Formats: sequence, C-alpha cells, structure tokens
Amino acid sequence: MQNDILDILEKADGKLSNEQIAQMLGSTEEEVSEIIKGLEKENIIVGYKTMINWEKTDKDLVTSIIELRVSPQRGEGFDKVAEKIYKYPQVKSLYLMSGSYDLCVVIEGQSMKDVALFVASKLAPMDNVLSTSTGFVLKKYKDDGMIFYNDEEDTRQVITL
Repeated sequence: MQNDILDILEKADGKLSNEQIAQMLGSTEEEVSEIIKGLEKENIIVGYKTMINWEKTDKDLVTSIIELRVSPQRGEGFDKVAEKIYKYPQVKSLYLMSGSYDLCVVIEGQSMKDVALFVASKLAPMDNVLSTSTGFVLKKYKDDGMIFYNDEEDTRQVITL
C-alpha cells in the first residue's frame, strides 16, 4: 500500500486529503495517515510543492543551468563540494552527473547579472571547482512532469535569437 500512496501523492501533486486517498485504496484514513507520517519521517516524502509558471506573472526570474567540473575531495568524493553548493538559497536543484561535467546546478536569480555574480563570487572561487559553464533557460515547456504551455496560443509562440 505504501507504493500506491506514493503514486497517488505524486500524481495528485499532494492535493488529496488522507480521507480521499483512503477511499481510493479501500483503506481507513488513520491507516493512510500513519503510512504518510512514516514516509515523511524516513525522508521518502521530502516535501510538497506547487509548480508556478512565473512567465505568466509580473515577477521576473531568470533560471540558469550551470555545469561544474569539480575535483572531488579525498575520502569525501563530490559530497562535501555538493553540500557547500546546495546550502545557497539560489540553488533550486543540484545533481551529480556523468559526462564531461561533474555537477549540474539549477539556480534562480532576479536577472542574468544576478546569476553571473553568483557564479563569479560563490561557485567559481571554490577550491574544488575547476571550471563552470552557464546557460540560461529561455522558456520552460515542461518541468517536473508538468506541461507549462498547452493551449493553442502558447504553442504557436516562437523563440528567435
């Protein structure tokens, strides 16, 4: 039943009550509640969030994907470097990667200059960071399984550089 609850929560984006989940599974609200509490305690459920299409609001945000080539620390691998990086509030996601770069950092800032200053003052000077490559997200079509543009007007928009 644990995996069924996780599937439901993930698909419903955390919007369903424990009572609704229990009805879907033919279980009791108390049983579902206890399982969810256990999953949260074990850090299997790590949070609940709402996806927002900021492009449709008046708030300006710049999303950037930064690839880092890193020298791993002896006995620690990439974990200590990653820990230093993920503590910054600008960092939205951080991944250990295979390929030509070691870490992929997704950050948000108020402007491209804001992002560039973060890279130049926080990431690039780190002892274990050998090089960085920064790209800026021009438009989000889909993020974390959620489609951002699905009506006819939005799908006809074209990005030209």
